[in-house]
Amino acid sequence: MATRTPSSKRTSPTDLIPEEAGLQRAVIDAVLPVVDAGRFAVKAIAGEPMRIQAHCFTDGHDALRVRLRWRSESDATLQEVEMTLGGNDEWFATFTPELPGRYFYTVVAWVDHFESWRHELTRRVDDEDIRVAALVGAELIDAAAQRAKTTDKAELKAWAKQLRSKHPGDAQALKALALDEALAAIARRHPDRQLATHFPLELPLVADRERARFSSWYELFPRSTSSEPGQHGTFKDVEQRLPYVAEMGFDVLYFPPIHPIGREKRKGRNNALTTEPGDVGSPWAIGALEGGHKDLLPELGTAEDFRSLVGKAKALGLDIAMDIAFQCAPDHPYVKAHPQWFRWRPDGTVQYAENPPKKYQDIYPFNFETGDWRALWQELKSVFDHWIAEGVTIFRVDNPHTKAFPFWEWAITAIKREHPEVLFLAEAFTRPKVMHRLAKLGYSQSYTYFTWRNTKQELTDYFTELSQGPGKDYFRPNVWPNTPDILSEHLHAGGRPIFALRLVLAATLSSNYGLYGPAYELLDNAPRGPGSEEYLNSEKYQLRHWGDWDVARPDSLAQFIAKVNGIRRDNPALHSNHSLRFFSTDNDQLIAYSKQTAKQTAKQTDDGDNVILCIVNLDPHNPQSGWIALDNDALKLDPAAQFEVQDLLSGQRFTWQGLRNFVILDPRQAPAHVFRVRRRQHSEQSFDNFA
Repeated sequence: MATRTPSSKRTSPTDLIPEEAGLQRAVIDAVLPVVDAGRFAVKAIAGEPMRIQAHCFTDGHDALRVRLRWRSESDATLQEVEMTLGGNDEWFATFTPELPGRYFYTVVAWVDHFESWRHELTRRVDDEDIRVAALVGAELIDAAAQRAKTTDKAELKAWAKQLRSKHPGDAQALKALALDEALAAIARRHPDRQLATHFPLELPLVADRERARFSSWYELFPRSTSSEPGQHGTFKDVEQRLPYVAEMGFDVLYFPPIHPIGREKRKGRNNALTTEPGDVGSPWAIGALEGGHKDLLPELGTAEDFRSLVGKAKALGLDIAMDIAFQCAPDHPYVKAHPQWFRWRPDGTVQYAENPPKKYQDIYPFNFETGDWRALWQELKSVFDHWIAEGVTIFRVDNPHTKAFPFWEWAITAIKREHPEVLFLAEAFTRPKVMHRLAKLGYSQSYTYFTWRNTKQELTDYFTELSQGPGKDYFRPNVWPNTPDILSEHLHAGGRPIFALRLVLAATLSSNYGLYGPAYELLDNAPRGPGSEEYLNSEKYQLRHWGDWDVARPDSLAQFIAKVNGIRRDNPALHSNHSLRFFSTDNDQLIAYSKQTAKQTAKQTDDGDNVILCIVNLDPHNPQSGWIALDNDALKLDPAAQFEVQDLLSGQRFTWQGLRNFVILDPRQAPAHVFRVRRRQHSEQSFDNFA
């Protein structure tokens, strides 16, 4: 027969609740932004305020105090910022991560009995109620005095004493004393936080340097920079081209791999399986007798030549970005020294890279399931370490989605802890969730599907997703109208207008963009075959001689590119993506969108926001016209007032009125309007200075 436990010894359900938890009435329902409940870091820019939102409330009508707490990874000391209520129990505050690096933030909230008392007192009118309330307040102020030090303690004690001893017949004077704002400010410095609720997580944030948010990339093959046809280019030749790249307005100069190229299984021109004498092979087939990923192709020059190039590029405001392709040619030193790092087939050969029907016989991928994975990881990280020591701080990583995700999280975190200025671009044209995972793991920027988004609806949907969707807090798009791998089909037959309009779209829809040149500015549009995205005579497999491409020539788009990049540089609205908004047009060949900066102070330069309105003709063959329906809320326009738009491409100015305005664009003259908007002041007949 079961023995019944006496009721006096039973465990109550409330006994399982910690003592303080039963008294914590503040609720912190959410802290935003957050990526996967804090599993991954939100991205920010060093030196720029980061806006944090918290959903906080309590039962009843008591007042709440909420504070944002944050720290850098290297400093355990938490700094605090008061959060303000913005409505719907949503609280806001900002903090500024001053330097690149890793940070953490969280929120604390508590019921504020002092503020609750003051709020109630404002509504009391009966003299006796006021006197009793003053005594209640005196107790709260005395408690604050106990928590205070120095002069605050004395002032609070004196205040409490006055509330108790004020003449009983002067209730309104007593109320005024109790609500004294200067004295209340002293009390607020010493709140009672014994029952505060702490958000259970410190949420991670990675602050990058500004180039992570705003950059213009130019890709070239150093081996094709010689001024002499058929002669292999060198780093010294690239130095001669640096002013050209800088004058076009680019700030990142990106090279495909510059390491020794394998001789075994070397590919010939146009990806031929057999080579001819003088064939230089693919730079992505890395490794030969001369060395591997930490070595330079001898034909390009020496390590000293490379350091000189990096230094001269920086003097012109250019970062050199290196391609990191973690794969090996069959004769890479790793293959003999570390055979366990590769997959071996039953016939005794190494499994080469494949993407059926494509085969890459000249490339061996690493086996990330090797039992020697720790040594493999350390060696691959040391490749980055080597080139960082040579002055490189930006890396474009080839096909990162074909390497193990845990490796990238470990390597990028470790590298950025040691070198927070380093940036990583993920070249992963793959499935969306995979691309987003790489961004979460630490990639600073990511390639996109822009190359295959052509219609108004495709562009609108995709860039709305990029700028407003869940990935906006961690996925930074970098859009390219072409790459050495991709000559998109719509570039084949559109001539100069298609190159110009795709450039404008890339440069204004995204704050990070790039192009592969000089193929782009020289309008190289010959595919290997009908419908192919491969270039005919692809530079991936042979030297190309581009002629005097760094001097003014009528067939080059270089001056137009420089104009567009200058517009990007001079207009802060184009330096980020968060404000991107699309507008309806009655012609699907016209796409319209805007970006703008938030007004920070009344004395901001130009007395207002920087507002850019872009209208692009998506048809490279025919003039297109139509009505643009602007959004009053997005642009803050007075529907009844005139405003002026200046086309920064042509210099033309137009006076518009209302929210519907007419445009016509002939792609043979100009494929787009890039307008800077200035509004008419309500109290004057003149326009504001250009925003």
